[in-house]
Amino acid sequence: MSAKRLTLSAFFMALVVILSSSLLSIPVPGGHFYFNGIIIFLVGLIFPPMDAVIIAGVGSFIGDFLFYPLPMWVTLATHSLQVLAISLVVGGRLGKLSKPRAVLGLLLGAIINLLGYGFGRAFIYGTPAYAMMKIPFDLVAAILGSAFAYYIYFHTGFIKQFKKVWEGK
Repeated sequence: MSAKRLTLSAFFMALVVILSSSLLSIPVPGGHFYFNGIIIFLVGLIFPPMDAVIIAGVGSFIGDFLFYPLPMWVTLATHSLQVLAISLVVGGRLGKLSKPRAVLGLLLGAIINLLGYGFGRAFIYGTPAYAMMKIPFDLVAAILGSAFAYYIYFHTGFIKQFKKVWEGK
């Protein structure tokens, strides 16, 4: 792994960890909207599968460990599978990704996120009722996270700049 690739990965992992804090979230009924969800979806679109899993899965695990440790194992499994699926669907097409393929990857990632946290909460808290209560909020968070990641990827200059740095041009 090159120093540049390691640095970019560490930067995005740091973003995931920092944005896992409730200090940098928006309080909503039943919890908080965490901005790390946007970065997690974006990581799935721009990084190769193994990098994405380490950045988003391990990064969100560390964030939970530091700020709210109870669901950290659920977070590790859920976000790792989420970005793995996204990254496998988009297939390393950095800058050449079609919008339908991106939507498919983001949709699959959102479904994995919803199911992972739904089952995880039911297990951790010992009641499916609590998990069911959080589904509408989780759905909104998944829609917002994937929509912002889509917007950043396709409607800003971010990917052009990221690709220049990633490829060393």
